[in-house]
This record gives sequence, C-alpha cells and structure tokens, in this order.
Amino acid sequence: MKFILFTFLTALLVIVFNPFLPYWAVMIIIALMAAIIGNKGAGAFFAGGLGMGLAWLGQSIYISAISGSPLPEKMAGLMGLGSDLALFVITAVLGFLLGAFSALSGSLFRRFFKRKPDNIYGR
Repeated sequence: MKFILFTFLTALLVIVFNPFLPYWAVMIIIALMAAIIGNKGAGAFFAGGLGMGLAWLGQSIYISAISGSPLPEKMAGLMGLGSDLALFVITAVLGFLLGAFSALSGSLFRRFFKRKPDNIYGR
C-alpha cells in the first residue's frame, strides 16, 4: 500500500511543482517525502522512479500534443534518434532515474537517523 501511495504522491508532486521549481528542487522534495513516508530501499527506489518517470513521460507527450510543435521531431533528428518517440522514452528514463535515486536517498537518510538498539544481548 505504501508503494502505490508513494508512486501516486510522487507523480502528483512532480506534476504540480515541476512547472514552478527546477528539477533538483523537486528531487529534494521527493527525498523528503520518502524520508517521511518511510518506504524501505528498493520499494522507495522503484516507487519514486515510476512516479517521476511516468509524470515526465505524460507531461512531455501532453505538451507536444497540445502545442503541435515540430520541435520534438527536430530535436530527435539533431540527436540522431530518428523519431520523437525515442526522445519521449529517454525523457521517461531520465525522470525514472532522477526520481528513483531521490527516493532512495530519502529512504537511506531516514535509516541513517533511526535508533539502533543499545542492548543487543537482552540485559
């Protein structure tokens, strides 16, 4: 349940704050949210990655469809990718990696400050 909640919140956060904040500020917010929610390592990694990757993919397709601009096709041609679909996939993969490592950093940050038991032998 935490995985789905964190994925949804990450996507919502990216959609709301990405137009106003730079990507690195959104990454810090994702890390803080991961530290607060408390997902473990792999769960936080994949939930943050899916949330941000899907949000970036959706936003890039939406902006391209609404504007009707040939810019994505021209940029894909300049980069040697062939089609704008490859550019959208690269955008989604980059968003996945940024979101995933942000959430993993937040999860590890929480684990770093978690108290460890002092009495390991039961005395």
